[in-house]
Amino acid sequence: MAPRKPTLLLFDVDGTLTKARQSITPEMTEFLRSVREHACVGVVGGSDLPKICQQLAGGDEASVHRLCEYVFAENGLVAFKGGEQIHKADLVSQLGDAFLQRFINFTLAHLSKVELPLKRGNFVEFRNGMINVSPIGRSCSQAERDQFVEYDAAHGVRSDLVRALTEQFGDSGLCFCIGGQISVDVFPKGWDKTYSLQFVEKEGFDEIHFFGDKTSPGGNDHAIYEDPRTVGHSVVDPSDTRRQVEELLKLR
Repeated sequence: MAPRKPTLLLFDVDGTLTKARQSITPEMTEFLRSVREHACVGVVGGSDLPKICQQLAGGDEASVHRLCEYVFAENGLVAFKGGEQIHKADLVSQLGDAFLQRFINFTLAHLSKVELPLKRGNFVEFRNGMINVSPIGRSCSQAERDQFVEYDAAHGVRSDLVRALTEQFGDSGLCFCIGGQISVDVFPKGWDKTYSLQFVEKEGFDEIHFFGDKTSPGGNDHAIYEDPRTVGHSVVDPSDTRRQVEELLKLR
């Protein structure tokens, strides 16, 4: 077998390796294992580590680390290399509780005025490195999630939320990005997915390729997709990810 190339393939999770908020297929898992024979593999997701592990290995963290040499949860605020944690940053120490309470109160007040076909629970999810805001609520079922996707496409619910947050907190040093299917990600500037690149840019890779589905302006993959340190690949679903990787590594 030819020696492995000094190349890193970094993958978004939702919409790239898996369908949104669903588990990876066995076929995709086997494909990633085969890719590791040709290049280094990493994942960078906006979700926290337990959610990433649930999607990629049924909750088995050790299996995720065996599958991916780099695991960057919450955009890299929680970072692993070879199964060892190498970094962790904290949102509370960055912003302070007084500001966070003001932000959460404003966000809940805004969402209380939004009329949707339905709402569920968990509208504001506080994570280690970001706040995830969902107008429908993250407790919705998959069918309810799909219904919201169609409604949001027609009515721009999340775009309106981004505008409201930008008007109120535009001078606070925060970024507001539409993420996944049902939510908006909120984090300090520089804490997007490019945050993860500091841990790999000096690792001796000839190229760092990033694959993501939310690469348009305003999407949570846009910054890393456009970053000069990466070669960006915009995908539409996991099967498209596989096709593009096969073409890149000449596996077909």
